[in-house]
Amino acid sequence: MARKSYQEKLRELREDVLYMSEVVMERLRMGLSALEQKDVELADEVMEGDSEVNELYLELEQECIELLALQQPVASDLRFIASTFKIITDLERIGDLAVNLGEYTHEAEHDRFPDVDVQAMGELTLEMIEDAMLAYDEEDTDACRELAERDDDVDHFAERASGIVVRDLIERELDTPDEVERILQDVSRLLLTIRDLERVGDHAVNIAARTLYMVENDDELIY
Repeated sequence: MARKSYQEKLRELREDVLYMSEVVMERLRMGLSALEQKDVELADEVMEGDSEVNELYLELEQECIELLALQQPVASDLRFIASTFKIITDLERIGDLAVNLGEYTHEAEHDRFPDVDVQAMGELTLEMIEDAMLAYDEEDTDACRELAERDDDVDHFAERASGIVVRDLIERELDTPDEVERILQDVSRLLLTIRDLERVGDHAVNIAARTLYMVENDDELIY
């Protein structure tokens, strides 16, 4: 493979990863909308679309393997390919978390905890993914470090939301076993939603961490 062709393959890989990120972010937006609107048809579309994300992941995995096999990459190219492989793994897992939102939609009949703004938390994590992928595309290491700091906002949001749920449980008077069962199901679903969105933020930080390593050979954000 000529060096020019090899560099073209690297550029194509970057473009394909950015496309995968757009697909994943759209799935997450759809999952959040389905949950907010209690739209089971949209939820089903999110769940059925997981196969597209998985296929993209497998195709990009093969691209990475072929690039490693067909040439002996220089150090910077090797870091790019290795980091990209990790990044597509994070994107695939975000897609799985979007599917979870679709599944929760089927169980959500109403909002029992209106003070917990799941949509705001979702928008925060979506912005983190978008900014992480922009940093990857532009090799912006300052943005990588800034994004890692923003993860604290997601963690604090999750902590506050969990606190609201716990306080509500303590203060709420439950009269029948059926009512107890219903409230516990709602609590479980909401806490799982919060946990999953917190994980989306973690994956965005992972993308930033791998980008920083890719550009500067700096592993300070990798954990």
